[in-house]
Amino acid sequence: MQQVVFLTDGVKEMMDTLLTIDHVNDIAIVTLNRPAARNALSLGLQQEIATTFQALGGDTRVSTIILTGAGNSAFCAGLDLRELAAGVDLVNGPVNPVAAVAACPIPVIGAINGAAITGGFELALACDVLIASDNAFFADTHAKMGVMPGWGLSQRLARRIGIGRALELSLSARPLSAAQALQWGLVNHVAPADTLLSQALDLARDIAQWDDAFIRKYKRLIKEGFGLPEQEAMARERTISGAFNAKLNAAEVGKR
Repeated sequence: MQQVVFLTDGVKEMMDTLLTIDHVNDIAIVTLNRPAARNALSLGLQQEIATTFQALGGDTRVSTIILTGAGNSAFCAGLDLRELAAGVDLVNGPVNPVAAVAACPIPVIGAINGAAITGGFELALACDVLIASDNAFFADTHAKMGVMPGWGLSQRLARRIGIGRALELSLSARPLSAAQALQWGLVNHVAPADTLLSQALDLARDIAQWDDAFIRKYKRLIKEGFGLPEQEAMARERTISGAFNAKLNAAEVGKR
């Protein structure tokens, strides 16, 4: 994959046919670009996702990332069934696109523009904040396919919506509508399809107005603490807060 080049407002960079990147000032919009295949995760697309998020995560000119899919029917319909039928290992290979998104130090907003199914659901769960279009839905079909998840769905979903609801979705393979996902706390907002990206951009701009280095550190503090017992997480916050705030210049507090 070519090196990511930072562009100006609204200029599109075509990395190849599988994935595109738009830059709106310091916000990067990453679009899965296989609409004819419902943005299914071929091995090539997986590699592009992993490489792109690693590159953007190391780019200090990027403050926030929006991840979405091309077309109106699917954010990502899961693994590429044609490649699976041809014997391509799309789960246990050297590339893990979901881990690359989850490990990104920059805030990642998932703009879920349609179906997010199984592998696509896992990709959505790796984002920090989800905004769904009103025609979006989520489904975990691992039970239907008889395949165990390998990209974190069995753990991340329960932490988002509670274990009872996660068990219902995963064991039944029932789809979850955008409206129900909002009620269950899986998504933060539901938007009409034609305003989804603009609402995601509004949120990204609200994040991007603050100091980028601080936002990266604050995201890490929240995410890492969430995986710890409460008292241990509180103690960790006090330690990090004390060390960080001791270096502050009082005259500079509150300035971008």
